[in-house]
Amino acid sequence: MEYNSKRVHQQVRNFERTLDGYHFQEPFSRYLTQFYKNNKQMGSSDRRMNSRYCYNVFRLGRAFEDLPLTERLAIAEYLCEKESAVVHEFKPDWVNKGFTDLQDKIDFISSLYGEFLSKVFPLSDHLSPSIGKDEFISSHFIQPDLFIRLKRGSETIVKQGLEDQAISFLEAGPQTLVMSNGINLQALKKIQGLYEVQDYSSQQSLNAVQAKANETWWDACAASGGKSLLLLDKFPHINLMVSDVRSSILRNLDERFDLAGIKKPYRKKILDLNNPVDHIMANERFDGLIIDAPCSGSGTWGRTPEILSKFRGDELQRFSTLQKRIVKHAIPYLKTGKSLIYITCSVYKEENEEVVSFIENELNLKLESMTPILGYDRKADSMFTAKFIKP
Repeated sequence: MEYNSKRVHQQVRNFERTLDGYHFQEPFSRYLTQFYKNNKQMGSSDRRMNSRYCYNVFRLGRAFEDLPLTERLAIAEYLCEKESAVVHEFKPDWVNKGFTDLQDKIDFISSLYGEFLSKVFPLSDHLSPSIGKDEFISSHFIQPDLFIRLKRGSETIVKQGLEDQAISFLEAGPQTLVMSNGINLQALKKIQGLYEVQDYSSQQSLNAVQAKANETWWDACAASGGKSLLLLDKFPHINLMVSDVRSSILRNLDERFDLAGIKKPYRKKILDLNNPVDHIMANERFDGLIIDAPCSGSGTWGRTPEILSKFRGDELQRFSTLQKRIVKHAIPYLKTGKSLIYITCSVYKEENEEVVSFIENELNLKLESMTPILGYDRKADSMFTAKFIKP
């Protein structure tokens, strides 16, 4: 490949300066936006390459932490990209290896530096037993795809809108399209409100739900409303209540519902389910309960790889404890014989199988199904869902 050596070195200096100012106090994407506002001399191509370098290095997790940053960058670029000016410039002897298969590249780097995958993903010995450990960890060297869920009845309009703008996509299902990351869908005003950006695995998370018209369902950790919108798309004639811990979260949900054209009224409550909520919920009873629990988000770290190097065991235990408390304080309001759907975007057993065991053995609900949703073989997130019946 042809490249400008001087420019590569300048881009590497930009990369080093970018990481030097990041202290993991906020999502890297937010930090990066402000960094570019403060460094307007960087052109679009330099910004694009700078972002790529940063995210690729984050994909190494805690591997190679003792090496110089430029060498870590060369390793990251070699593992994550098909071509890299950085590899040509700093590791030219690697270029002629001709490896295109990711496993071949992992084997080559291992032959030089020793085994490193165990240092990429934190607490890998805590992974759920359904996870293929090496395959899952290796998937973090590949950027996940962008998935959208098409609003029922709007499939043709959305596809045509994308085709009109020459945006390539593949159909992953009747209502699911997949495309490369980096596409600015917000610029396509014609199809706004006719789709939701939602990972493929997330779109499968309510497959076990069966709801009847006029049933009352509660999305107990609604956040910005992704699962609620999925539920309403599948079962538009249910009565929905959403709750979360802060009013600002529910305002975001309102905006998203409005954009999606949700006309059916829904109820809202501000609830902190870390504690009992009898004083607010009173005689509320529901035909269905969805708990998309706050979690580590470990099944989505391919999208936010900066977390790989900072997540710790005490955080995992904190999430597991919180999940159990939330379920415990929510299920009194589920009617007898009705369903609880427990969901996480985690790959850790403490947040998945161990919480399932708690719900079965301590809260006495009957487990009907337990489904890991593994996305790492299709450039998607990995999630977990379980369905219970309240006896």
